[in-house]
Amino acid sequence: MRYYIADLHFFHGALNEKMDKRGFESTQAMNEYMLDQWNRRVGKNDEVVILGDLSWGKPKETNELLEKLQGRLYLIEGNHDRFLKNKEFNAGRFVWIKPYEELRDNNRKVILCHYPIMCYNGQYQLGKEGRPRAYMLYGHVHDTFDQRLLEQYQRITSNSIIEQLDGKRRNIPCQMINCFCMYSDYTPLTLDEWITLWERRL
Repeated sequence: MRYYIADLHFFHGALNEKMDKRGFESTQAMNEYMLDQWNRRVGKNDEVVILGDLSWGKPKETNELLEKLQGRLYLIEGNHDRFLKNKEFNAGRFVWIKPYEELRDNNRKVILCHYPIMCYNGQYQLGKEGRPRAYMLYGHVHDTFDQRLLEQYQRITSNSIIEQLDGKRRNIPCQMINCFCMYSDYTPLTLDEWITLWERRL
């Protein structure tokens, strides 16, 4: 099984009071809850794509965290993943670390980037039943005003009709999903689970 999640910010205690206002009594309590939520869902043979900002911790703390997280790990670099530049960091727990990637997930293209891409590769691809065949998964913006703007953009785009190359008029597909950890109660989700969650939000 493959899961996705963004912006966990392990060790970033300030997010309890500022920005996210996560409300944990301490940084340790936050870390323990997120670790428990992760390992309740993820088995050792599952894959987890982390869409950036995994850890605010020091390299040693982050190394120790990674040994506790179950699954085969893939990291899309986030702007707060400062540990990546430190020589004490051990990247061995990751299958790969990249700033951008495109994968296949059950015959669908998945565009992966920490930052939202509003015109993403494969955006206009539709399956036989008119279902989207490409999804843009991102993080970075958490649940902020920037995310409200992206949701507004997504609604405007999805309600816009254009004439495509085959001469048919269609609504513009816009399958952008913010995999922000608080939306899933800090639990990694499958692509289908994120799609269902996002359809409810919009």
